[in-house]
Amino acid sequence: MSAIRQVVLETSKGMCLAVRVFGSRLDDQVKGGDLDLMLEFSEPVEHPSLLAAKIAARVSRVLHGRKVDVLLSAPNLKRFPIHEIAFTEGILL
Repeated sequence: MSAIRQVVLETSKGMCLAVRVFGSRLDDQVKGGDLDLMLEFSEPVEHPSLLAAKIAARVSRVLHGRKVDVLLSAPNLKRFPIHEIAFTEGILL
């Protein structure tokens, strides 16, 4: 998990405050599935789609091709119900 944090910090240029894992990968009994990450920022994020895609691709490489979904939380981004799920059920890395 420290490798994931390292990739996130490098790619976000140290701007990411927290990384949460949420979704099916929290249950060790579930096999397969993608890794869902939520990244929390205190400052607005420029080009959020590009940043999320870069982080997903780099983390996927570290995890030997596992599919990774990245959700961003920042002051300039709209919040959806999935954000609340990630905040309440997610585990900080």
